[in-house]
Amino acid sequence: MAAEAPVPRPRSPLWIIVLALACEEPMHPYRMQTLIKQRGKDQVANVAQRNSVYQTIEALRRAGLIVVRETSRQERRPERTVYEATGQGRQALKTWVRTGLASLAREFPEFPAVLSVLYGVESAADLSSLLEARNAALEARLAKLQEPAPGVPRLFLLEGEYAAALVKAEIRWLRGVVADVRAGRLTFPTAEEMLRISAQAGGPSEDAVRRMLAEMAGSGSPRPSLGRKAAVRRSTSGRSRRHAK
Repeated sequence: MAAEAPVPRPRSPLWIIVLALACEEPMHPYRMQTLIKQRGKDQVANVAQRNSVYQTIEALRRAGLIVVRETSRQERRPERTVYEATGQGRQALKTWVRTGLASLAREFPEFPAVLSVLYGVESAADLSSLLEARNAALEARLAKLQEPAPGVPRLFLLEGEYAAALVKAEIRWLRGVVADVRAGRLTFPTAEEMLRISAQAGGPSEDAVRRMLAEMAGSGSPRPSLGRKAAVRRSTSGRSRRHAK
C-alpha cells in the first residue's frame, strides 16, 4: 500500500486563505480576490500585489492542493478558469488549521527586527518621537478593528478580536517605553558602556563603536563622552587578553 504524500507547509498566510476559498466551493481567481476584500481577509494575508492571488493559486496547483475544475469564456469577457480543492488540499487545510490553532509558528515581524538594530535613531528623544508616531498609527488601526459588524457571528470575527488584542497590548507597551524615556529611566548607553559591551561575546568591535560615536557626533546628536582614562583602561585590557591567548 502506497504511503500518503506528506502535507506541505503553507508558504504564507495567503496559501491558507486561498485554499480555504477553494475548499468552500469551486471559484475563479477574480471571485477569490473579491471575497478576500469583502471578508476582511486582506488584514491577515498580504494581497498588496495584484498578482498575489494568481501566484498563490499556481503554487497550490503545483503542490497538488487545487486543480482546474473548468475553463469558460463569456461573450466579450476574458477567459475564466475555475479552481477547486483536491482531496489532498482539503486534508492539508485541516492540518494547517489544527496545527496553527494549537502550536506556535516561527514568525518574524519587521518591528522586532528594527528594535534590535535602532540604526539611525539619534537620541532617546528621537526614539520617543518615532514610537509616538507608531502609537498614533496603532490607535487608528485599533479604531478600525473595533468597528461593529452587525449580523456577523462572533466565530467569524475572531481574527479581528485577536488583532485588536495584540494592538492594545502594543499600545500599552509603547506608552510605557515613551514614559520611561521622558522620565530618564531609558537612555542611550554612554561611550564607556558601549566599549564595555564590545568586550563581550557578540558585541561590536571597538572600531565599530568608535565609528558609531563619530556618526552620532556628525549628525549633531548628543555624543557620550569617552574619558581618556576609560579609553586607556579598555586598550590595556585588550592587550592583556591578547597576550593571555
